[in-house]
Amino acid sequence: MTVTDQKHVYLSVENEIGTIYINRPEKRNALTYDMWIDLAQLVDECNANPEVKVIVFRSTTEKAFSAGADIGEFKTIRYTAEGAAKYNDATMVLEEKIAKSPKPSIAMISGFCVGGGCEIAVACDFRFSDQTGKFGITPAKLGLIYNTPGTKNLVDLVGPSNAKDILYTGRIIEAEEAIHLGLINRIIETSQLEEETYKYARLICQNAQMAVRGSKVIINKVLEGDTHDSEETGKLVIESFISEDYQEGVSAFLEKRKPEFKFS
Repeated sequence: MTVTDQKHVYLSVENEIGTIYINRPEKRNALTYDMWIDLAQLVDECNANPEVKVIVFRSTTEKAFSAGADIGEFKTIRYTAEGAAKYNDATMVLEEKIAKSPKPSIAMISGFCVGGGCEIAVACDFRFSDQTGKFGITPAKLGLIYNTPGTKNLVDLVGPSNAKDILYTGRIIEAEEAIHLGLINRIIETSQLEEETYKYARLICQNAQMAVRGSKVIINKVLEGDTHDSEETGKLVIESFISEDYQEGVSAFLEKRKPEFKFS
């Protein structure tokens, strides 16, 4: 057994892509408090690593991206108001780190993507699933209320009516319905899921990262209600026109060659 086999979450960096693995197959990747903390740390590592341009979240088993929270902790850390608040803070920290990471993220999904697993996927920029994907956010079945940042991510993705459907019923949604609702971006054959996910990640990697990350900042600002450039976003736009990446992009276009962007 390797070191990574023993870890419930771990990071691998290759070809400018940071892959964060959820690795608790015997429990369908049920998420413990410690796993939420460790996942947030791995996102920080990706953000700090100039070699990483895109983050991919995936499972080490095809049976589940994550089936949700570890039930055992409902009677321990989550059984008091203080413990529940601590746990809830950990989930919100990870969701915010993913959503506001300067680097694009993709959730690669097979099998169950429920509860906390679905929260993680919804916080990502993209969700690619095979036909076995099963989705649900189930606090109503446990007598719980979903936090505001996570709810906003869901509403931004599927709209208020569909978000109410998902949260009020707690029902499990098959991949075909999930794509209709806007909950996922693509359904890909199981045999092609890994290849197509990383192919898409590499497509992002080859573009100017200043432009990619600037676009993510502005899209997040739009989701927060902005309709005009602020001082921050206006500066991003103007700086892009005087960047080395812009000069290289224009030169490559005129010379009919592939650009070699420097920013990372």
